[in-house]
Amino acid sequence: MHKPLSINESIFDLVSRDPEVMDIMIELGFQDIAKPGMLQTAGRFMTLAKGIKLKKIDIDTVKLTFQRHGFIIQE
Repeated sequence: MHKPLSINESIFDLVSRDPEVMDIMIELGFQDIAKPGMLQTAGRFMTLAKGIKLKKIDIDTVKLTFQRHGFIIQE
């Protein structure tokens, strides 16, 4: 059973609900989110969709990585 994640929800909310999301995001190349204060500031308005676009990461790569960790991305 995969846990659903909304691509349009803020990263702050996603990580608050499931801290494992942060590790997956770092694995995908979102190292900035681990910097002190970033989650509380940028993470409040940055969504997964915006982050993927900003970092130019392939959406299918993101979906597959999250699936491997037991999540399903909902668009």
